[in-house]
Amino acid sequence: MSNWFLLLCQFSVIGFALVAGVFLAFSDFLMRSLSKADGHGGVEAMQIINREVFRVVFMALFLGLVPVSAALTVYAIVVMSGFDSALIALSGLTYVAGTFGVTVIFNVPLNEKLAPLDHSLPETERFWRHTYLPRWTFWNSVRTVASVMSSLLLLLGLT
Repeated sequence: MSNWFLLLCQFSVIGFALVAGVFLAFSDFLMRSLSKADGHGGVEAMQIINREVFRVVFMALFLGLVPVSAALTVYAIVVMSGFDSALIALSGLTYVAGTFGVTVIFNVPLNEKLAPLDHSLPETERFWRHTYLPRWTFWNSVRTVASVMSSLLLLLGLT
């Protein structure tokens, strides 16, 4: 294993874990807290969060780990061999599919449906309580597990 690849793997273990931590915070207490606000307050807060997430370090880390994961996977398959190779490749695939893919297919469309809604309308409150909160939180929990698994698989592949 080359030094640059080892360094990339070490960065990725930390990156996957940091992304998992953000997702865990949302699933564990942020979404629960927003659900306890009146529907208007929770919706408005989530609309603001969804706009602000594009302006912070998290988005660079979250998106930056996609090509890094692809590189880990390709390198592990093409250059390496053995069980460690399979763990490292699976780590990258898990992040791309289970973290990034779930985000694009499930969480982002829900965010896009929520974004234009008037938080003061009763229909918005119903969408928030009966559709958005349960679905978004479920898929966010899937992203949390996928990010944790990516970190764990990569760590095991390195040891």
